[in-house]
Amino acid sequence: MKNTDIERVIANMGDAGCSRTDIERVRNLHEAGFDDEIIKCLRRCRCDLIEELHRNQRRVDCLDHLIRAAENLG
Repeated sequence: MKNTDIERVIANMGDAGCSRTDIERVRNLHEAGFDDEIIKCLRRCRCDLIEELHRNQRRVDCLDHLIRAAENLG
């Protein structure tokens, strides 16, 4: 992977909400020549974001339930 490509990947990782630790890990993997490992790291980041999405969805579902319950009080 070219240096300009990895810089774009790193910039997009920040935009995607990846942690600084993961961003630094990708940079280090690239510098060490382990570009194949970058895909694994990106997939882990994606899984973390999906888990966060699911946690937030459960919170929204809970709030929806509370709203319905509060509407039925009146």
